[in-house]
Parts: sequence; C-alpha cells; structure tokens
Amino acid sequence: MQDVIKKVAAIHDLSGYGRSSLTAIIPTLSTMGVQVCPVPTAILSNHTGGFECYSYVDLTDKMEEYISMWKQLGLTFDCIYSGFLGSPQQIAIVSDFIDYFGNNQNLVVVDPVMGDNGSLYSSFTQEIIPQMRRLVTKADMITPNFTEAAFLMGLDACPDKISDSQIKEWLRALSDLGPGIVAITSVPDNDNPKNTNVVAYDRENETFWKVGCRYIPAAYPGTGDTFTSVVIGSLLQGDSLPAALDRGVQFISQCIKASYGFNYPKRNGVLLERELGLLNMPVLISGYEML
Repeated sequence: MQDVIKKVAAIHDLSGYGRSSLTAIIPTLSTMGVQVCPVPTAILSNHTGGFECYSYVDLTDKMEEYISMWKQLGLTFDCIYSGFLGSPQQIAIVSDFIDYFGNNQNLVVVDPVMGDNGSLYSSFTQEIIPQMRRLVTKADMITPNFTEAAFLMGLDACPDKISDSQIKEWLRALSDLGPGIVAITSVPDNDNPKNTNVVAYDRENETFWKVGCRYIPAAYPGTGDTFTSVVIGSLLQGDSLPAALDRGVQFISQCIKASYGFNYPKRNGVLLERELGLLNMPVLISGYEML
C-alpha cells in the first residue's frame, strides 16, 4: 500500500537553539507536505556557528541500533537526505543506510557538509574529504557549496573567480563520481560581483542550469540546510530540477531579505517562521536559465 504522504529519512544533527540542521529541515519539509523521519547523529545545545560554547552528545554509538529498528519494521522512504556527519564512523553508517534503504524509486541526496568560505569547518581535518568523496558516489544528487565542491574536486582552495566553462567542467567531474544531479551553491558571478549563483548539472538530460540571486552581506547558519530541503520538497512534489532550484533560491533570498531588516544576532539564523507560509503560495518561476 502506497503512503499518501512522501517520506524523507533525514540524517542530520539536532541543535536545540539556532535554526539549522533538523530544526530547519523539519519545519521546511513539513510545510511542503512531506513527512520528515529524522535520524539524529548528535544533539547539541546550540549550533556551533558564532556561539562561545555548546554541549554535544554524540549519537554515533546509538545510530545502528536506531536504524536496525527501521529495518525490522520494513520502512521505506521516498528520499534519503544526509547532511553534517561528524566522524568516519557516521559516514560508514550512512553509507550502509543508503545501501539498505536506497532503491531505483527513491531519491538519495547527500549534502557534503565540510566547510565554507574557502576553509574546512574547525571540527574537521583533511581526512574528511576522501571519506565524503566516497559517500557522494552513492548519491543521486549532491548539493555542495562552492568551497565543498572545490574540496571534492581535490583542490586545496577555491578560486576567487570561475568561468562558465570551468564550472561546467567541475559539474561534470563531480557527476562522474556517481550522482546524476550536482547543484553547487554560492558560486561567484563573474559578470556581476553583487550576485551569487546556484549552478547545476543534470546528467540524464545533459543540461546545465543557473539561478542567480542578489548578494546580501550577511551570513546566517542553516540556509544551506533549508535550501536543500526546499529543493527536495519541490522535486517530491513533481517539479522539474530547474524549477526546484529556482524555488529554493527564491525562498532563501526572501528569508535573508526579511531577516536582514531586523537587528538581531545573525547566529540565530534566518527568521524562518515568518516566511514558511511562502512555501504554500503559487510559485513564480523567473530566475533560472540554461548555463
């Protein structure tokens, strides 16, 4: 019997304070009519971006027992979505999860969270890169930011500028690792330094896409989690890849614009609760173009 509601197995950490990971993913996908089935990798008092201290409960030793119950229950999912993974053991557990629950009918999305702004996150060493590279071979779709894409490409640092022909080479090379769809966020726009782009490659249709947005000089944690969640929700609703990317960019752009007008700590994330209703409004497709 087919479920009425699409289900996503979301393998991420849970931060009690700050809108990131599961606290952003669950409301976003739920608003889009998708059931989120979380597999928590760790529980934090608050996320680590911009806060002076935090408590951290590593759930690595509990994950396999947790997942084994799902195996016994014979659960199935329309999408498997992994994000921040804090250790090689967690990456191995997610790899096994994909092997067991992945099939030709569902969508496997890996957000290879490793770093941003040209550097690895402080909790990672260089050894995370080859391990994440192996994990993305099992994905149908990956959503690295520009820094993470550079690391997956084997580069020590990401360039300040990149041409359309070069970014196409990156997209093809990353797709050659395994995923049929590669979407890279936060790509610099050579024609307009005030803009930033999301670029994507669909190997099955041999098409490249670009969605541009106005750069706003503010960094909010959790926007990558929310963006990928909107894209997943859109694809599960039957939208095309460029339409899903466009929807994700429009929503995040609006969240940032709405939040930027208020004077509060950026570490708290975007004011997601004020904007979730936009996900139920008619979508105006206007921003995507072929690359």
